[in-house]
This record gives sequence, C-alpha cells and structure tokens, in this order.
Amino acid sequence: MTQATQSQQKGILLSEAALKQVKLLRDQQGSDLCLRVGVRQGGCSGMSYMMDFEQISQISPESDEVFDYDGFKIVCDRKSLLYLYGLMLDYSNAMIGGGFQFTNPNASQTCGCGKSFGV
Repeated sequence: MTQATQSQQKGILLSEAALKQVKLLRDQQGSDLCLRVGVRQGGCSGMSYMMDFEQISQISPESDEVFDYDGFKIVCDRKSLLYLYGLMLDYSNAMIGGGFQFTNPNASQTCGCGKSFGV
C-alpha cells in the first residue's frame, strides 16, 4: 500500500468521547479499519455529513488526507475537507440527543437534526 499524506495538523478533530466510541465500534467490526468522514449533496440544509468504516487499503494517496489519532486513522477526501476543515466530532451517550455530533466552523446554517449543513 502506498502511504497517503499524513497531516501533522488535524483538519478533523475528535473529542476523547468520540475517539473512544469510534475505536469501540471499529473493534466490533475488525481492527484493520479506518473511519472515513465526508460530505455529500442532500439533507435538510444542502449538504449532509457521512461517516463509515472502511479498509485501510482503500485510502487513496492521490485524493485523501489521513489524520492519525494514536494509531486510529481518520480519512477524508480532499474535496470534502474543503467543507469540513476544523470539524469537531463529539459523542454523547445521552438518552435524548445522544450520538455523534458535528460542530463545523465552515457551516453557515445547520438543520435541527445536526446531520446536514449549508455553506
């Protein structure tokens, strides 16, 4: 596998709670996985967040940025990173409003569900 660009500065930030949760979820699925974060057209506000696990071998050195958190890799394609740079991913296990939360400094508007945004 060719090494993708590993950024020293983290363009996508993780809280300790989010890192703990994604590591737990990854370990349930298989240890050779990274978390891909990106955006796609759609959602209430025009763009929606997407995140899913994928094999590390799927990282593309030509189009992906890789952020390392103590051996756990977060991958984002460069086009999505234009909209997500500085994103803080947090996690809450609260019964109401729990789950992953996205705080995006680039969003000019967000919807009530917190899963989509506009720029």
